[in-house]
Amino acid sequence: MKARIYIVLFTVFFCIPAFCLQSKLQNVYSRNITSLNGYWQTIVDPLDVGYYDYRMNFNKYGYFKNQQAKSPLDLIQYDFSTEEQLVVPGDWNTQKKEFFFYEGSIWYKKDFTYQKKEDTRLYLYFGAANYEANVFLNGEHLGSHIGGFTPFNYDITDKVKEGNNFVVVRVNNKLKPDDVPTSNTDWWNYGGITRDVLLVETPSVSVDDYLVQLEKGRYDRIQGFVKLNTRQAGVKIKLEIPELKVKAQLTTDTEGKADFHIKSTPKCWSPESPQLYDVIITNGTEQIKDRIGFRQIETKGKNILLNGKKVFFRGICIHEEAPYRQGRVHSREEAEILLKWAKELNCNFVRLAHYPHSEHMVRAAEEMGLMVWDEIPVYWTIAFGNKETYQNASQQLIDMMERDKNRCAVVVWSLANETPESEDRNTFLANLSKQAKQMDNTRLISMAMEVGGTRDNVTSIQDGMNKYVDIISFNNYLGWYGGRIDDCKTRKWNIPYDKPVFISEWGGGALQGYHADKNTRWSEEFLAELYRQSIAMYDRLEGFAGMSPWILVDFRSARRQHHTYQNFFNRKGLISENGIKKQAFYVLRDFYAKKKMEYEQ
Repeated sequence: MKARIYIVLFTVFFCIPAFCLQSKLQNVYSRNITSLNGYWQTIVDPLDVGYYDYRMNFNKYGYFKNQQAKSPLDLIQYDFSTEEQLVVPGDWNTQKKEFFFYEGSIWYKKDFTYQKKEDTRLYLYFGAANYEANVFLNGEHLGSHIGGFTPFNYDITDKVKEGNNFVVVRVNNKLKPDDVPTSNTDWWNYGGITRDVLLVETPSVSVDDYLVQLEKGRYDRIQGFVKLNTRQAGVKIKLEIPELKVKAQLTTDTEGKADFHIKSTPKCWSPESPQLYDVIITNGTEQIKDRIGFRQIETKGKNILLNGKKVFFRGICIHEEAPYRQGRVHSREEAEILLKWAKELNCNFVRLAHYPHSEHMVRAAEEMGLMVWDEIPVYWTIAFGNKETYQNASQQLIDMMERDKNRCAVVVWSLANETPESEDRNTFLANLSKQAKQMDNTRLISMAMEVGGTRDNVTSIQDGMNKYVDIISFNNYLGWYGGRIDDCKTRKWNIPYDKPVFISEWGGGALQGYHADKNTRWSEEFLAELYRQSIAMYDRLEGFAGMSPWILVDFRSARRQHHTYQNFFNRKGLISENGIKKQAFYVLRDFYAKKKMEYEQ
């Protein structure tokens, strides 16, 4: 089969691709914001009658118009004011039991008042909405966004009215075979506006993007750029890092961008010392503040080096599912609970699976000294031969990298999880890898591969993507999905690459509170023994540079249907959905304590 070649238009260093309609605002939480969070009026629309007419053509008088009957003769067959309200941010599945399994469209409406100001631009910002969002302001279409886990915004300066306004969003979470991901996943397809909705005010000429980091391979030079929302040359911008006594005066070029290289030697960020510096960018009356760390991450042969020193990724996988209650994490406090549990495990690394988690999660991890694996949902079997599917995945990768490029804790960009090898798949992922490397050469590229076959008790890792990743990462469930726990004692491995080896997933299921002997599946004792034997096996691997067992907390999954043990939960967590630790938690905690001592000597 002739390989399909997909061309993505992008510039070399963290710039907006040609197919992205509006630039993304960097660090919205440091700006002048008004929250639109809270109760939104909603209409459930399983047949999309508010979007299409009965001929399946676009309905120009759809629900986004928010029409009101003006006389008894008017025929208006919907009314937001009489319908249920849902909380934003939040998934709809856990807010009403009728929506638990619902996949389809729900319309959201929010009223707000606004007083226009001179020399001010206004943006409407969404942290995320799953999966497709069609956004309207006062009945006018602003745009559509595909992908459930990355932010998007619209400049509404010329569209917002003085006084009363209304936003309507149609959110549809039904996934198709050519989507990213498809409907074939192992997590709950939470629908809705799942992250913050904000009105963001900026000056008419403002900073919309910036990058501040160490120059690759050097510890005494800080580099980056500041970019305006307009192509205006000669604008003076001040960059300050007070603790480092950095005060730089920058001037924009004809593209409205100012690149910089500053001689300075900051203390490097690390899990042991997560040093962050106040960075202040001033553009006239506009001032943007951020907390930024500096570090170097690289590989050398089979080792991973953080700030020039060999490091072992003591990791755990995390789904963005709220502790103690089910549903999407939508607050900083809930993110911190999950990350504190990771710290209790003696982790220095978290794999945020299988999609970009919220900015709250990434920033909290950075402050707590946890390195981060960021991932896009190229998951299992997707339409690798479809051009639009590639463009979708590419855009999600760009959105994730743009949002998190100033987060030094992010050390790995992950392209995919457990994808079956084929010519189309290899072309698809190779192009994503090249794109990621061209956008950012200061972080590592990886993906969670599948193990190859096992012959004569030797399991091989052979994947055509090996040349496009910096770390050989793979998932393996020996003792759970194949073989017996005791097979771990004798299993040998063939990993023919001079690169670090990272076990991105392994583990098994246990129902918290169910006790039996170590040979009884679903018992805590079984899982604890599986952890002991698996750890011993992996620790013998040549080039073993880290792991992230699956998973920190039990999470919802419609695939998991055994009523006694699962009941729509994936039970591979080290902690139950109610926050109770299983025996295996302590097995991993003790191993990581030993690894910590080994690498910090």
